[in-house]
Amino acid sequence: MLRKTTILAAFTLSALFAQAARAADANAPASAWIADDAIVVLEMSQPKALMDGILTDKVIETVTAHPAYKQQVAKPEFQHVRNLVQYFEQKFDTDWKTILGKLVGGGITLAISPNEATVLIVEAEDAKMLEEVHDFILLMAKTDAQNKGQPDKVASVKYRDVTAWRLGPNESHTIVGNRLLLSNKPEALVATLDLRANPNGASLAKLPTYQAAKEGMGSGSAASIFVKTGVLKQLPDIQQALSQNNSNPMVSLLFAPLITAVQESTWAAVGVGLEGETLTLDIVTDGTISDPSTPEGFASPGEAAGGALPSVVVPRKIAGMSFYRDLHKFYGAKDELFPERTSGLIFFENMMGIFFTGRDLTDEVLAETTPEVRMVVAEQKYDPEIGTPAVKIPAFAAIFRLKDPTKFQPIAEEAWQKGLGLINFTRGQAAEPGLIIDREIHSGVKYTIAAFSAAAEEDKTALDMRFNFQPTLAMPEDYMVISSTNELAKDLIDALQKEKADTIKPLPGVHSLVELDATQLASILESNWDALVRNNMVEEGNTREEAEADMGGIMMILKYVGNFKLMSGVSKGQSRTRLQVDLNLP
Repeated sequence: MLRKTTILAAFTLSALFAQAARAADANAPASAWIADDAIVVLEMSQPKALMDGILTDKVIETVTAHPAYKQQVAKPEFQHVRNLVQYFEQKFDTDWKTILGKLVGGGITLAISPNEATVLIVEAEDAKMLEEVHDFILLMAKTDAQNKGQPDKVASVKYRDVTAWRLGPNESHTIVGNRLLLSNKPEALVATLDLRANPNGASLAKLPTYQAAKEGMGSGSAASIFVKTGVLKQLPDIQQALSQNNSNPMVSLLFAPLITAVQESTWAAVGVGLEGETLTLDIVTDGTISDPSTPEGFASPGEAAGGALPSVVVPRKIAGMSFYRDLHKFYGAKDELFPERTSGLIFFENMMGIFFTGRDLTDEVLAETTPEVRMVVAEQKYDPEIGTPAVKIPAFAAIFRLKDPTKFQPIAEEAWQKGLGLINFTRGQAAEPGLIIDREIHSGVKYTIAAFSAAAEEDKTALDMRFNFQPTLAMPEDYMVISSTNELAKDLIDALQKEKADTIKPLPGVHSLVELDATQLASILESNWDALVRNNMVEEGNTREEAEADMGGIMMILKYVGNFKLMSGVSKGQSRTRLQVDLNLP
């Protein structure tokens, strides 16, 4: 009797332990099964939310109706996949999106380790469906080998309490509950199963840098990527890429804060979220410009309230950019930032010396500007009395703020007119028409404009490309506007005067802001459709039909995208960049 009781107790305890182990499997995050030596980890915690938000019926209908999709449909490989999908739709009596959601809806985790080992963990919402799909794939592999007279491709082995399979030399997998574990190396799969059996092991979930990255990202991401940048930076190709800003002043000026953030970081995290029709991508890293007094400090606001100004608003705006860049500090540190003086930098300094009458570019010119620098690109509105160019180029402008407008405005005006004079001299040597300089007044602001005469042009509907430009300098109050066209300059005078009345404030901690209106961009592309198609035919060697299909794909993407907004800065000791995309999904 005692022996029976002991056996029954042992059986009951083993059942309880097994149940506890299954509960632990269900509750343990996938990151607890990933080794802490992983370099890059992709986690998709809400795959169904992304699928439901993007793969709408209308989007699928539009994609399948596109010529590029129809070209793929004709290929045998595509037909094979399509037949397989149709088989599962009939078997489970539902559509492919529902099947996919049930197979991956619990989450997807992909980890890449230093030895090029990868581990993929897929959590199904329907464990039974996962088993049935897996059994079918095993059957297909065995049948294919038999039909080809080859040895059975499927091999299996028992490890711990699970069975693992191999379908080829670079594939090992197993199923644990509702989780599919897949690796390109058997030892990586073994390590994953060992961590599953040992919750106290050295897993990714216990890594302090991973925990800091998850905390920095917050809980709003449907998918995220964790990267050990400290390890990746040791790779020669990445080291070379990060050092490129040391030789290119423009790259350094625009991207130094982002490059420095990566250079100083040990980790970075990227999160993707979708709420309604707004897609967000957040990048967080522990690297920052820690000392504003360093050469790279020209892009660091320095004060909590400092930062870039909001993007300027003008009609037909395609893109707006706003930066916090101390040009005086940047150019003053040029010898440290760019120890090798390039021919381009020498030419720039010589020309600036001529335009500004030998004044010191660092202390007498750039020192007169504040760190708020803005740029704007807008679709042009052409004057019917002048005509329309055959190729239409958007108008663009740069906006600077002056510390002492009364002192610097005459200096800037003189430099501007010298520059226009040099352009006319150069064009005259080439027997090309020159610019006619004039002064106009708009909203009480007197400004300088230069334009080409169209009096001798016969075809007003297909003017030369030069008629896209009317170089303009306007200085309303404490701003200096350098514009490619008269109309954009006038729009900016109005916009800046409105800003003054509204008393705009800097964006705290933000060093870079970029906005793009995809609808307006699509408009300018449509107006240049024939030229773009011809260019594609020449550069890619495509037929007109192929070129139109390529360009049509771009236009289709822009059709379903509204506005892009990228904002980058420093907050709570971390570098943060957010890309926000407003979708126009049907």
